[in-house]
Amino acid sequence: MNYNRVEDFIKFLKSQGRSHHTIIAYKKDINQFLEYLEENKIDKLETVTTQHISGFVQSLFKNGLSAKTVSRKINAIKTFFKFLTQETKVLKDNPALAISHPRLPDKGPRFLNKLEYRALRDVVRDNPRMYAVIELMLQTGIRIGEVARLRTSDLRGKKLYIQPFESHDGREVPLNKNAGRAIEEYLKVRPKSDNDYLFLTRKGTPLSVRNLRASIDRSFKKAGIEHAKVSDIRHTFIAQQLLRGTPVVVVSRIVGHKRTETTSRYLDYLKEYDTKDYVIHEL
Repeated sequence: MNYNRVEDFIKFLKSQGRSHHTIIAYKKDINQFLEYLEENKIDKLETVTTQHISGFVQSLFKNGLSAKTVSRKINAIKTFFKFLTQETKVLKDNPALAISHPRLPDKGPRFLNKLEYRALRDVVRDNPRMYAVIELMLQTGIRIGEVARLRTSDLRGKKLYIQPFESHDGREVPLNKNAGRAIEEYLKVRPKSDNDYLFLTRKGTPLSVRNLRASIDRSFKKAGIEHAKVSDIRHTFIAQQLLRGTPVVVVSRIVGHKRTETTSRYLDYLKEYDTKDYVIHEL
């Protein structure tokens, strides 16, 4: 099997601005697929058929993988063969075209209710750094990776500039009073450092995404908030904005969604909630 095609594929993904995590996952998935082919005596990509791909998919389900995981691997394979047929012209026909994704259960995002929202803020109130992190995420909906990459130079009065990164464009995000005050209080105790990153460790080095996530998870636990993930803070911001009547296109621009359809889908999710328990009046 020609694994050089995989390396060419990875280079292509990087040139397209795909995220680091997506590239790693795709490479792993494609290599797993190629190993399956070799085990079944198929040593050339030119001889791969739709039936071979279908057999691989069935083997994944037999091994107990979830529909979501299988769907991701199918997406990697489809993208790989699209690259081989359309970008490099190595293959004439695309055997992955007829492969369909398994149906996924749509559980929808989780939103923090009023009690959880207040509890999360309360448990970090005595920690200026974490209070600034939590307040910033609750009041702007920015991603945890964007929090980690923030620099003091990105603070621009009542606005925050989110630098472009990988497939995400740069954008300006409004800062309300709560977020602005929290950042001001943190800056008073921020370790003195030549480092321009906003959130620093006690030693003055940038706070990593891993450390941020661990700290937020501990805050969830301390607040008694069960089954919550870091991304739920972002989901909650989007929900709050929509519940307050902010236009979908405005919310979409603030949170950096590429398509307004992604944002408007939250309106459907909110129909399943008793919104009186989720509307936060003090924002």
